[in-house]
Amino acid sequence: MVRAMEFTEENFQKLEKENQQLKQRLDWLLRRMFGRSSEKVDPNQLRLDFGSEAVLPGEPAAEDEASEVKATRKRRTRRAMKLPEDLPVVEDIIEPEEVIANPSAFRRIGEESSDQLDFTPAQFFCRRTIRPKYVQIEDRQAAPIVAPAPKRIIEQSIASAALLLHILLCKYSLHTPLYRQAQDFKRRFGIDINFRTMSNWMFQLAQMLAQIYEAMREEMRAQSYLQVDETPIRYINPGNGTCSKGYLWVYNAPRKSVFFEWHTGRGNECMEKTLGGFSGHVQSDGYSAYETFRKENPDIKLLCCWAHARRKFFEAKGESSFAARIVEEIAHLYQVEKMLREDPTLDRRTLRQEQSVPILHRMRLELLNEQPKHLPQSLTRKAINYTLTLWDKLILYAEHSELEIDNNLVENAIRPTAVGKKNWLFFGGANGGQTSAIFYSLLGSCAVLDINSEEYLREVFDFLPFMTNQTAPDWTPAAWKARRNAAKG
Repeated sequence: MVRAMEFTEENFQKLEKENQQLKQRLDWLLRRMFGRSSEKVDPNQLRLDFGSEAVLPGEPAAEDEASEVKATRKRRTRRAMKLPEDLPVVEDIIEPEEVIANPSAFRRIGEESSDQLDFTPAQFFCRRTIRPKYVQIEDRQAAPIVAPAPKRIIEQSIASAALLLHILLCKYSLHTPLYRQAQDFKRRFGIDINFRTMSNWMFQLAQMLAQIYEAMREEMRAQSYLQVDETPIRYINPGNGTCSKGYLWVYNAPRKSVFFEWHTGRGNECMEKTLGGFSGHVQSDGYSAYETFRKENPDIKLLCCWAHARRKFFEAKGESSFAARIVEEIAHLYQVEKMLREDPTLDRRTLRQEQSVPILHRMRLELLNEQPKHLPQSLTRKAINYTLTLWDKLILYAEHSELEIDNNLVENAIRPTAVGKKNWLFFGGANGGQTSAIFYSLLGSCAVLDINSEEYLREVFDFLPFMTNQTAPDWTPAAWKARRNAAKG
């Protein structure tokens, strides 16, 4: 026989706490499933509680608020698209029928013109290389002569550099899986290329580009500040056809370079090849492997990301007003960063010391005071614990002008892989992970440096058959851009 729980004040309070926790978890789950994905804060909530007259730096005064609201409600005018000045022009001249019938009766006095942006679809064609063979007229015994065959990126392959480039960009920039490209080639052009053949081409191409990839690793190790993150991607185990989880580790030197590295695990040993012996600041989330690695590499100074801390309070804002207030406090920190982005002449460290540090000091006191007031398993308590545990690493950015408040730049670099794996779902094997890491590193760095990736890779492919470990450093995206800028003067 099951005994009924004795109804006491202690049991009642216990059930009340459990019920509150379940409500909090249900509310969080419902917001995750049906709520907005955006974590934006109402700008009206960004006023610091310094009194009724206080406004944020750069915020309009009270008399300007009405005009500001009116300006934001003003209907946006549609701007005409501006075409590049160096775009090739094909002219179609349409003469009046009267002029065609009797041209001598008319004199041209001007013209009217209008432009359209046109497009010529891609097409396949056969590029045939012909090398004439000769013999000497006066010496019939001499061996025939013929020009040497030009080197190919992939020897004995039918794929030209242009075709390899097209497949690469479709797969890693447009996120089109190889099997879909194969279907498109056959359906639209009547060209039957097995997607496994294309996969083999990409693997061999990545092996050729690995020299540049390793040069990029050395460029990354020479920096003094890196952001690091990792993203899971599944890959097929050979033999049994099942999938396992691997990780692309991403290193970002803000506004300089992006470097991807593939590992089948997530342990701290995965960082050894790139960060082993590194000296400088490394920014990450609160994952414990980074702290473990830092202890083994004392020259690394670890700092953490305010975006991750903010996200935990944002998830808890539905259960407590305190979490919502901390979200607003963090928003004030980002207001300072916005000012620094909009005015590069401002001294980043000075402004942070003057405006961000007081906010940080006040926030820490609030967190310590509020911590015991929330249940240990509540979202608010977990957010407070997370933030206080990493506090010294979270405030380090305010001491250095070159550091960022968060890890968003490296997360932006990861985003193309997140879009891609929704299409191709997984890597065909563990080796496919490193192949993708090489391509993502080149394309990601081109994006960071504002380089036309197609133009860059076209030049790289021309030189690739002759590349050595000594010349590879000259062909990293950063070195290529520097050489182009120097040539322009």
